[in-house]
Amino acid sequence: MRKWLIGSGLAVLAIAAGYWTLRPTGGSANDAAYRTAALDRGRITAAVRATGTLTPVTTVLVGSQLSGQIVEILADYNSQVKAGQVVARLNSDQIKTRRDAAQADVSQARADLMVKRAQLDRARSTRIRANSTISDLEAQRNRTAAQLADARRTFERQNELFSRKAGSQQNLDTARTQVEVQMATLASCEAQIASAKAELNGLDADILLAEGQVQSGEAAISQRDAKLRDILIDLERTDIRSPVDGVVVQRQVDLGQTVAASLSTPTLFLIAQDLRVIDIYANIDEADVGRLKVGQAVSFTVNAYPNRTFEGRVEMVRLGAQTIQNVVTYTGVVRVANSDMALLPGMTANLQVVTEDRDNVLRAPNAALRFRPVGVAQGPAPVVLPVAAESQQAGGGNRSAAALRERIEADIQPTPEQKQAIAAIFQERRGGREALAGLSEEERRAAFRTARIEMIKKVAAVLDPERRAKFEALMREGRPSPQQTGTPGRVYTLDAEGQPKAVAIMLGPTDGAYTEILAGDIKDATQVIIGGGPRPAGPAAPTGGPPARGPRLF
Repeated sequence: MRKWLIGSGLAVLAIAAGYWTLRPTGGSANDAAYRTAALDRGRITAAVRATGTLTPVTTVLVGSQLSGQIVEILADYNSQVKAGQVVARLNSDQIKTRRDAAQADVSQARADLMVKRAQLDRARSTRIRANSTISDLEAQRNRTAAQLADARRTFERQNELFSRKAGSQQNLDTARTQVEVQMATLASCEAQIASAKAELNGLDADILLAEGQVQSGEAAISQRDAKLRDILIDLERTDIRSPVDGVVVQRQVDLGQTVAASLSTPTLFLIAQDLRVIDIYANIDEADVGRLKVGQAVSFTVNAYPNRTFEGRVEMVRLGAQTIQNVVTYTGVVRVANSDMALLPGMTANLQVVTEDRDNVLRAPNAALRFRPVGVAQGPAPVVLPVAAESQQAGGGNRSAAALRERIEADIQPTPEQKQAIAAIFQERRGGREALAGLSEEERRAAFRTARIEMIKKVAAVLDPERRAKFEALMREGRPSPQQTGTPGRVYTLDAEGQPKAVAIMLGPTDGAYTEILAGDIKDATQVIIGGGPRPAGPAAPTGGPPARGPRLF
C-alpha cells in the first residue's frame, strides 16, 4: 500500500509538471488584462530641437580701396585687434609724390591770391585818390562859379554907370573880360570833373576785376586744397585698419602680393567682432516656428565638448523663409555668452529650445493618449463634451445630438415626463436640419447656433429647478473658458465592470513622454489604460501592437 501511494503521488506530480510545461501561454485572448498607469503631477518641459551653426554677432570684411603692393602685414590669424589698428600697409611712394606736387600747387595758388589781393588794394587806393581829385575840382568849380557871379554883378554895375555917362569904357570892358574869364574857368572845371568821374568809373571796373580775380584765386586754392585732401585720403588708405574690436579669423593676403581694386574691393582680412558674445543661426522647421518666442531659454551642445551643455536665449526669428526640396525652414537667431571663448565660429550646435516649462501639473503618459480599445478607429480623438461636440460642425448629424441626449439622461436623470419632452425637442431639431440644405457654410453655422440656443432654452424650460441647475452646469462644462487653450484628447479608464471608458480631456504641452492635462473630468492618481486588452479576432493586427508577420518562405 505504501509503495502504491508513493507511486500515485509521483504520477500526480509528473502529470502536474507536464501540464505546467505544456500548458498554452498567454491564456485566452478574452482574458488578457489591460495595463494601466496612474496620473501624477510633475514637470513638463516642452522643447523644439534643431541644429544650427555658430556665427559671430558681427563679421567685418576688411578690404582695400586702393590698388598696390602689400609691403607690411601687422595682423595674422587669431590676432586680437582694436578699432583703428593698422593690420596691413600698401606701398605709398607714388601717393606721397602726388601729395608733394599737390602741396606745391596749393602754395602757388596762395601766392597768386596774394598778388591779386595786392592789385585789388592798389585799385581801391587809386579810386580813393581819384575821388579826392573830383572833390577838389568840384570845390574849384564852386569857387569859379562864385567869382563868375561876382564878375557879372560888377559888369552890371559898370554897364549901368556907363549908360549914365558916369563910368568909363575901360572899366566896362574890364568887367566884361572878368565875366568871360570866369565862364571859361568854370567850363574848364566842369570838363576836369567829368574827366575825373570817367576815370573813377574806370577804377571801379578795375576794382571789380581785381575782386573777381581774388575770388578766382580763392576758388583755385579750394580746388587744389580738395585735390590735396583727396591725395591725403588715399595716403591714409594705404594703412589698412580694423574698423571694429575683434579677432582675425581669416587672412587672405600675403606679403608682397599686389592688390587690384579696380572692379571690386578685395577682401584682405575677415574680423569677427568680440567673440565673447556669439550667435547661433538655427534652422527651425515651419511646424515648430510658431512655438518660438524671443527670450526663450536654449540649451545646446557642440561636438567639441560632448559632455558640456551651453545656455543661450532666442534673440529673434527671421521672417524670411527658406525652401529646400519642398521643406520650409526659418532662421532662428540664438544669442550666447562665450566668456571663456570655448565656442568657435563654424561649430555645429544641437539645440533644444524650451518652449514650455511647467511644474506641478497634472500629466498623462503619452501611451495612454495613444491607446484605443478594440473596434475603435485610430486617429485623433475629438473632445466628447456636450456643447463642443455640437458646435464643431453645423451638420453634426444625429450622433452628436444622441450623445448629448444620453449625457443629459445619465447625468441629470429627468423624470419620464421630462424625458419624453426632451426627446420631442431633439426630434423637432432633427427635423429642422433639412431646412439647412442649400445654405452656405456661414449661413448654416449661424442657423445652427440659433437652433442650438433655442433647443437649450426649451430643454431648460421643461426641467424642474434642481435639474435645470444641473443642466446649466452641464452646458457650461462643455464651453471652455476664453483663457483655456489646448488640443482635444481622450484617455480611457476602467469602469466598474472592467471595461474601457472614454474620458474627454484638453491637452497642453508635451515633453515626449508625458502630456499636461489642462481640463477634463479626471483627477490625480486616476488609473488610465496604456495598453493590453483583448486582441481582435481574425487576421487584423492588434491595436497599438506590432504588425502580424507572415510565414517565412525560406
